[in-house]
Amino acid sequence: MLQLPHQSLQVAALPPQRIPAREDQAGPWHAEAVCRRDEAGLFFAPSKEPTAARLSREEAAKRVCARCPVMVECREHALLQPEPYGVWGGLTAAERRVVLARRRRRDVELKKPASAA
Repeated sequence: MLQLPHQSLQVAALPPQRIPAREDQAGPWHAEAVCRRDEAGLFFAPSKEPTAARLSREEAAKRVCARCPVMVECREHALLQPEPYGVWGGLTAAERRVVLARRRRRDVELKKPASAA
C-alpha cells in the first residue's frame, strides 16, 4: 500500500480506485516510481488548499517526477485512465486535460479525408 509521509496534510477525499495503489496495478513501472518513497503527500491536494500553497506543492511534485525513471509511463497511465486528480508523470490534472484535448483534436484532424484539407 502506498504510504503517505506527510500525514499532517489533509488529502482531499478521492474515490478508492483513483488512489495510486501501485502494487495492485499491472505493469512493472510502478515498482520503479520515485513517488513510492518519501514524497507521496506532494502529489494530491489537501482540502481547501490555498492557491499559492497548491502551486508550490505541485512544483515540488514535478521536481520529484523530473528525476523519476518511469515518468513517461506514469504520464501515459494518467492520460489513459484518465486520472482526474493529482500530479502524475509531471503533469497536473489541468495540464493532462490540455494534453488530452490536443490529442483528440489531432486524432480528428488525422481522420479527416485528404480531400477535405
